[in-house]
Amino acid sequence: MARAIAVVEDDESIREMLRYYFQSVGYAVRAYESGEALFAGEDGESLPVLYILDIMLPGMDGLEILRRLREGRDTADIPVIMLTARTAEMDRVQGLESGADDYVVKPFGIMELQARVKALLRRTERKGDRILSWGDVEIDPAAREVRKAGKLVELTYKEFELLKLLCTRRGVALTRDEILQAVWDYDYTGETRTVDMHVKALRQKLGEDVITTVRGVGYKMT
Repeated sequence: MARAIAVVEDDESIREMLRYYFQSVGYAVRAYESGEALFAGEDGESLPVLYILDIMLPGMDGLEILRRLREGRDTADIPVIMLTARTAEMDRVQGLESGADDYVVKPFGIMELQARVKALLRRTERKGDRILSWGDVEIDPAAREVRKAGKLVELTYKEFELLKLLCTRRGVALTRDEILQAVWDYDYTGETRTVDMHVKALRQKLGEDVITTVRGVGYKMT
């Protein structure tokens, strides 16, 4: 059975372009024009491997869809890419803070979007990694679970990847650009604030001392 991608886009021409392209490269595509249609249509379906959500939608917008997905037990860890015609930084920041794994600004090239999809899915499919630990924090890459003092801590996809990177490179000060390349898998020129936001979220969830700021360089776990 082909892996499925769920798309929510109210512009029919873009929706059909995404459906046609991703079907042509081997995915099953379930495309919807609204958030309401998504939740009604996905009921009873197998979980997709990825959601692609437009931000500007009639009725329930993309950010509300994202919040509901992140609150769902079965959908909390499924990667999400946001599509937006907006160029303001705060729109992108709001999506990332709400748990999006990536965003693409319209108009976009389909090959760029495909590259980002492949980067996200490549990371979700890695198996057999050993359990990592730092103090009372335990990271299970295979199960994609993090526990602090034995209690499960819910992380977004990118938070998990950032924590795993820093833990596997313990003692090494990584620059923001190095982190962006390793975790986001491509150049996020000018978007180093993304790293700072995710570090802040990890500190809030796991403790202020879990990640050390290296002034003038970036971050590390000691």
